[in-house]
Amino acid sequence: MELQERTLGQWLEYWAETTPHKEYLVYSDRDLRFTWKTFNQRVDRMAKGMLAIGIKKGTHVGLWATNVPDWLTFLFAGAKIGAVLVTVNTSYKQSELEYLVKDADLHTLCITEGVFDGSYIDMVYAMLPELKNTQRGFIKNERFPEMKNIVFIGQEKYRGMYNTTELLLLGENIDDARLDAAKENIRCYDVVNMQYTSGTTGFPKGVMLTHHNITNNGYFTGEGMGFTSSDKLCCCVPLFHCFGVVLASMNVLTHGCTQVMVERFDPLLVLASVHKERCTALYGVPTMFISELNHPMFNMFDLTSLRTGIMAGSLCPEEVMRAVTDKMHITHITSVYGLTESSPGMTHSTLAESFEERCTTVGKEYPFTEVAVLHPETGEACAVDEQGELCCRGYLVMKGYYKKPEATAEVIDVNGWLHSGDLGAKDAKGNYRITGRIKDMIIRGGENIYPREIEDFLYKMKGIKDIQVVGVASEKYGEEVGAFIILHQGVSMTEEDVKDFCRGQIARHKIPRYVFFVDGFPLTGSGKIQKFKLRELSPELLAQRK
Repeated sequence: MELQERTLGQWLEYWAETTPHKEYLVYSDRDLRFTWKTFNQRVDRMAKGMLAIGIKKGTHVGLWATNVPDWLTFLFAGAKIGAVLVTVNTSYKQSELEYLVKDADLHTLCITEGVFDGSYIDMVYAMLPELKNTQRGFIKNERFPEMKNIVFIGQEKYRGMYNTTELLLLGENIDDARLDAAKENIRCYDVVNMQYTSGTTGFPKGVMLTHHNITNNGYFTGEGMGFTSSDKLCCCVPLFHCFGVVLASMNVLTHGCTQVMVERFDPLLVLASVHKERCTALYGVPTMFISELNHPMFNMFDLTSLRTGIMAGSLCPEEVMRAVTDKMHITHITSVYGLTESSPGMTHSTLAESFEERCTTVGKEYPFTEVAVLHPETGEACAVDEQGELCCRGYLVMKGYYKKPEATAEVIDVNGWLHSGDLGAKDAKGNYRITGRIKDMIIRGGENIYPREIEDFLYKMKGIKDIQVVGVASEKYGEEVGAFIILHQGVSMTEEDVKDFCRGQIARHKIPRYVFFVDGFPLTGSGKIQKFKLRELSPELLAQRK
């Protein structure tokens, strides 16, 4: 294996020439299918349409959509002409949208109608009230001086907006030579994608990622899973997040296989897509796999074609990974650990690790990547099995936060180490374990308590479907252990049942002081559980008990 230096556009054109008639992109629910050749042709038309409305190298183009068929069209079209695709979280509301548009200096924003609890059309008109009376391509707004175009992804027409059909028609009137000239100026070390951190803590920041960052991370992810061009990957994780656009899409791009897309996560649609297309790989965060495993129609589908996949996005419960292996036939389920700033994969439990290691660790460092466990206070390297902060350096480290050099310097130190903010340890075999976030650590009366340890223990209790452990404010101890639990349907359980299960099995100070039974957890748009919101919710739940 070696580092690749192709751009996204060069990879796409390679497969369009090498395997032109092989299926690349499939939406099984509507039987929409693109071969590598037909998709590349659509991308070229879209790239020329983007040139026609003033998009060029370095232009920031926002994309606010679920996994619609043209999501990847815009990514690759922008990549071919040097534009930077800025992904917008699909769950954003008005203030979050306006923050990103201004912070990212967006020139063009591509949108769909929206999701069930919010209209993107209405929010864009609220942000740009003059849009309904403005000629397309000539937006003038003092708050958003860079903004020039709104593009609706679809056939419908909205005042002041282009739609994709019009963009493709504009592209037909642009000479190929203009596109060829634009492609000549693209280098693999150029920024191609900017993702805003999901905001589990603090204000979101734009993470600048290059062609070199994300294509290589996708390539090594697939190599670790034994991917070949004959694989079919079912992608139900959002493309606006690095799990979808890198670990899935860049894996497929660099291995020439097939990407079976699910527009918006639905466990039934995932199961049906795997069944119909005979997918060999499936990705998801733990909550997605839990939803699929517990779907009442689960047994109706043939999942025997599956062999591998990734469970990532949050700490992966061992019990869930075992169930995925036993019931979904994913005998080589793996996990990837990383963060947006590391493109995102830092470590990967590949097929080289045993099943036990893949269940209990996040594997070893990616190729051409250095990973170290550093003491959070001294910065010294930790010994084997000693807990510290996971850090990495190499090709995968982001170019930086957009317009935020001070914030960049806070996470990338003078020695080039990217600091994750996560706690972990390296074992004698070289595998890494994640023990939690530095800020998630519970300090109870001077005792350091790591939520992951308690979560793993309580997963063994029959009847518990999912669990999150957080610190609950306490006048006496500073913090107490709080357990938020989702039960399997039909199960009845009390707070004392949980405490009795723990007594004599884990240290007394680790036993949850408070147990809350809930129907779900607050999630980011990419499926990450927002523990800080659980902490914020705990005083209200405690007040209800009085």
